[in-house]
Amino acid sequence: MDSLLQALRPLFASAFTLWGAPASWLELIALLLSLLMVALNMRVNPLAWPLAIASSLLYFLVFWDARLYGEGSLQIFFAAVALWGWWQWLRGTLDDGSALRVRALPRRAALGCALALAVAWPALALFLAHRTDSDVPWLDALPTAGSLVGQWLLGRKYVENWTAWLLVNLVSVVLFAVKGLWLTVMLYAVFAALSVLGWRAWRRLAAAA
Repeated sequence: MDSLLQALRPLFASAFTLWGAPASWLELIALLLSLLMVALNMRVNPLAWPLAIASSLLYFLVFWDARLYGEGSLQIFFAAVALWGWWQWLRGTLDDGSALRVRALPRRAALGCALALAVAWPALALFLAHRTDSDVPWLDALPTAGSLVGQWLLGRKYVENWTAWLLVNLVSVVLFAVKGLWLTVMLYAVFAALSVLGWRAWRRLAAAA
């Protein structure tokens, strides 16, 4: 990994300085791809998924370089799951065999998601605390665990994916502010606002279905 980061070091050059911290070209490109991805997600456009793969791989490099190993590893997971999500949106079906559509999450499934988060967060935080040199293991682990839930909800077109992303994005704003990644702080603040808009848009789609 160190050799890869060194080979790509020119992309880590500062594009500009924001609040005293440099923002790299790599971070800027990842930001733009991510914004376009969310805009397409709001419109339930499958082209969002290849953009998710590209932005995730770029953010993996940004986060790993900043020693945010939980967030960095999550980006690799995102890139892999984006292939599954892409397939779901193109060919996925419901239990009755009908095409996958935007809909509300059943209560039982919501409880399962909450339980998954309750287990994944401390498990990941303890792993980061004891197996890496992360200086923010619990804060890093929370949005990482929440994103696992959010990604599944998004892939299956549940309206509540936007609620999960809102919580993830708000915690991520704090996390990246602690690490001085101010351009990414701004991105996740915009993501939080877009999560609200996405929730409203998908609620309308679910009601019309």
